[in-house]
Amino acid sequence: MTEQHEQKSPDSEEQPTTDKIWGATVKTWHTATFRANQYRKIVQKKIDLTSVHKKISTAHTDLGKMIDDLHQDGVKSIMSNAEVQEMLEKLDGLRSAAALLEEEVVAIKTEVPPEDENPAEPSA
Repeated sequence: MTEQHEQKSPDSEEQPTTDKIWGATVKTWHTATFRANQYRKIVQKKIDLTSVHKKISTAHTDLGKMIDDLHQDGVKSIMSNAEVQEMLEKLDGLRSAAALLEEEVVAIKTEVPPEDENPAEPSA
């Protein structure tokens, strides 16, 4: 009878240890996949942000050329020209898009894995 009792003790001690190891492994896996997904989102937002910055740069160039062309044509009120106003509005929209993307990057960086938000209750 003592042999049976001795055999049950290692199994009962091994089970909680195995559960702890498995739980730690699962938590590590979840955290790693969360961080990888978070990194992927950040990289995509930064790619989008780079694209918007290139569009802003192109719009600046176009605006400068437009203003120069209007000046060469003798237009006196360049800033009230409809094409100039349209280009300025386009630049405002691009700047807003860039600011939004930057805010999204910051928000993604501050996200925490779900396990960290609600710590697991101790198992019984």
